[in-house]
Amino acid sequence: MSILLSLVILAVMPFIYKANRNTKDVKVNTISIDQQDGLPARKKLNILHLSDLHLENISVSPDELYRLTNNQPVDIIALTGDFLDRKRNIPKLTGYLQALQKLKPAYGMYAVFGNHDYVLKEKDFLRLKRVLEENGCMTLQNEHVHINTDAGPVNIIGIDDYSTNRSKITNSYKGLENGYHLVLTHDPNIILEMEDIHFDYLLSGHFHGGQIHWPKPYHLVKMGKLVRMNMIKGLHYHHDKPFYISEGLGQTGVNIRVGSRPEVTFHQI
Repeated sequence: MSILLSLVILAVMPFIYKANRNTKDVKVNTISIDQQDGLPARKKLNILHLSDLHLENISVSPDELYRLTNNQPVDIIALTGDFLDRKRNIPKLTGYLQALQKLKPAYGMYAVFGNHDYVLKEKDFLRLKRVLEENGCMTLQNEHVHINTDAGPVNIIGIDDYSTNRSKITNSYKGLENGYHLVLTHDPNIILEMEDIHFDYLLSGHFHGGQIHWPKPYHLVKMGKLVRMNMIKGLHYHHDKPFYISEGLGQTGVNIRVGSRPEVTFHQI
């Protein structure tokens, strides 16, 4: 190894170490969405939102996830895709789902799939889906479920992954009853197709907040129009309708983060 290469490696090692440490520094956010004017006041629901676990590169254990999330009651757990893309990690998911089950969500746990999940071969994808459902999670692929809560009726609408051309908005809304429309989807770019489609709140992930967000997440440009609109994380509005983009809990490619942090989010709606 040349002296120059050795010096370069020594120079970047502290940077890589800090970038890896960032993957363990989970932020817990709380977002409160105001009720629309003119509607009667009602009790709020507390939704725990997780996205992009990417079990190939995750620095948070199931026990740590439980510790981060067990300090307040949970009404609904929403998982917005990209659990994994390698079949050997499917058994690993069980520990995280069991940790979430311990939170005893009053109205259940719901999941949609992301582009990485669809990398799996069909038999392995079906195994992933089965593991989710066997551990208390209802999966939604262009479909919805209607639930009655103390805060009123809620429609949980699961729109399949937009980036892999699996989204079917019409199917997702077919036969929808009256109630609060909560949309779960992986790729938030779908909202650009929903200008004339009603929803009260939409939860998504996909961008990881850039993951390497320095000086800017140039690599995200290919991931759709929202990036060019500077909508890559957090709470945004499009045509006055609110939607949220989680930075996700795991990482892709390499297990580092720069200018971003893993995220667990509580939404009060």
